Amino acid sequence: MGYISDLLPHRSDYADIKKIWRHDLIAGVTVGIVALPLALAFGITTGAGARAGLITAIYAGFIAAIFGGSNYQVSGPTGAMTVVLIPIVIKYGTASLAPLGLMAGAIVILMGITHCGGLIKRVPWPVMEGFTLGIALVIAMQQLPSVLASRSVSGPNTLVTAWRTIRSAINAGVHWSSLLILTIALFVKFAYPKISRALQIKVHIPASFVAIIFSTLVVALFSIHTPLIGNLPRSLYVHVSLSASHIGASALLIGAIQIALLAAIESLLSARVADQMVHIHESAQSYKPNRELVGQGLATMVSSMVGGMPATGAIARTSVNIRSKASSRISAISHAVFLLLVVLVLNPAIAHIPTAALGAVLIGTSYRIANPGNIMEMLKTTRLDAVTLLLTAVLVVVIGLIWAIAISTAGYVLATIILNRAKR
Repeated sequence: MGYISDLLPHRSDYADIKKIWRHDLIAGVTVGIVALPLALAFGITTGAGARAGLITAIYAGFIAAIFGGSNYQVSGPTGAMTVVLIPIVIKYGTASLAPLGLMAGAIVILMGITHCGGLIKRVPWPVMEGFTLGIALVIAMQQLPSVLASRSVSGPNTLVTAWRTIRSAINAGVHWSSLLILTIALFVKFAYPKISRALQIKVHIPASFVAIIFSTLVVALFSIHTPLIGNLPRSLYVHVSLSASHIGASALLIGAIQIALLAAIESLLSARVADQMVHIHESAQSYKPNRELVGQGLATMVSSMVGGMPATGAIARTSVNIRSKASSRISAISHAVFLLLVVLVLNPAIAHIPTAALGAVLIGTSYRIANPGNIMEMLKTTRLDAVTLLLTAVLVVVIGLIWAIAISTAGYVLATIILNRAKR
């Protein structure tokens, strides 16, 4: 019984709810404001649409918060997952997301039940840093169709796709208004925190949210011609049919395994980073990796079956949650409820958001994810760490996430063994 109960929600998850619920509710709203533009952008980038991004943020965010193994984790659609999903959607269509999500979620749950959660601790930290840098680069390149107001031209890898997309956009005629919105949104995103501190604004408003609002107002006031999100149905449920997909059995299995591995790696990495941020990574309150996998698997299964996408723990939103002084999973739950209320009440306003502004937000987010300062510190440690970090990042861009981690980890372990023997 103890084996099963360790994978399920506990009453102790809400032990101090009477003391902390107000504070965590505010933290949840703050995270929700950050998550809104990201959910919209990731849904559009994947090709599933803005509504799919919102469905994922709401359903997956709520379920993972309850069933997951971290008190600080915030889950939803992520840039890393779009890296895997975009080629699949381009080849097999959005109908493939339901069977892929269902199978991938089941695999992640099985990983949790069989106690595979501890394996993340065996991945060398330089590989994780390179993995994060590679994801940041891929996310930025994936925004080219949005910021150039052009179609994405597929290629064998992200780099080639980005180059072909740029050439196609130039040949079709540069969309200067979209580039203008990109510039404005990026400027606001990076300048607002400094302006806020200079003006001593005490109310915390996320820079991404300010950038979206300002860009939308500029487009409306000056009647700038640029692609917008458009109207979203108020319903946050889409009937899906597993038989509607034309994806073959082998492609389904391979895709599901890729999604499951990525969901497990990114979620456990995010939970691990969260514990380090609050300095509990070696305490009894630290995240439970196997329960986290069960929660993420359930979140992906439910989200995919109601019109959403596979989800993972989100490092950026989890970091915002911690910086907002959250102390329990109440904040992650309230973030999902807040997004639901926003969609039901502010649906017409969301329709007027320019897609170029969402692309700018994700480009800015990719810069934050890359964390240049952290990378420079890692590059100054040892030559092996520096080479591993850069190699992993390049492999993520060129051959994909899972193979990048496998090859870089194997190479790092082998190089470490050789160096240790050489010292003897």
